[in-house]
Amino acid sequence: MSDKRFEKAEFAAWVGIAGNLLLALVKGIIGFMSNSKALLADAAHSASDVAGSIAVLIGLRVAGLPPDEDHPYGHGKAESIASIVVAVILLLVGIQIGISSIKTLWHGAEAPPKAYALVAIALSLIVKEAMFQYKYRLGKKLKSQALITNAWEHRSDVYSSIAALIGVLGAVLGEYAGWPLLYELDPLAGIFVALLVIRMGYNLVKEAAHATMDHVLHHEDASELIEFVQSIKGVISVDDLRAREHGHYVIVDTKISVNPRISVLEGHDIAKSVKQQLMKKFTHVSDVFVHVNPYDPGYPYKNNMDEEAGAYPSVIH
Repeated sequence: MSDKRFEKAEFAAWVGIAGNLLLALVKGIIGFMSNSKALLADAAHSASDVAGSIAVLIGLRVAGLPPDEDHPYGHGKAESIASIVVAVILLLVGIQIGISSIKTLWHGAEAPPKAYALVAIALSLIVKEAMFQYKYRLGKKLKSQALITNAWEHRSDVYSSIAALIGVLGAVLGEYAGWPLLYELDPLAGIFVALLVIRMGYNLVKEAAHATMDHVLHHEDASELIEFVQSIKGVISVDDLRAREHGHYVIVDTKISVNPRISVLEGHDIAKSVKQQLMKKFTHVSDVFVHVNPYDPGYPYKNNMDEEAGAYPSVIH
């Protein structure tokens, strides 16, 4: 990860920590004062986001370390590991929210929450959506799976705040209309938030686990790489090319055929050119391994034992 990329990602993580901490405090205090189970559940969700953002920050710091003897391919997968931590936190919080809301519903809601709980929910919706847009766009730009995962965590909090809004608003209206049954909408909203969080956490676990493994790009995804290598001077053909995801970046292994009559040094220079140009053209490619093969000595070449070998051209490009 470049220094500039790391600085931007780290700043985004700190924005998430500060924003979630502020929201958790505001929603927690107002939720307690207004006696809103849905808002307290929403506050717990924001508190889990704080832990998630810290996990992302740790992952980004580790990913920013240079390759070493034990990690010759770098530490890029640390971001995916951080994503798994965030997803597990979401699952745990979702289960806890569900249990708490079910208990409240079982014992019955004696009074609706205070109307000013709606102010905290409106603030949460605005701040969470702003953080989602910021982190998602930056994550796409930096190709950071951890940031994208953390952004979707903000989006899940937007949905949970909407559910809390419906529950609190319905319960408040129930008091004004004289319908105590509507008081139950507050804990029901808490249950809905729990299911939403659990579903989001499950999806993120699957995506993060997939990113942690060395996933080989499909042929259609690697075709652009193949075409570019084929166009590089000195490359007669691309015998094989495999591009695998390694955290937020891609590692390319390719076999190329070159003129069998050139020197080892010339073949090395061609391989070096392939690596340099690939990494320059495609910024998400972090390393390239090139194996050089002699081109088939058939047409337009002749076998070295053929007396007429000199009658055929030996250089292509």
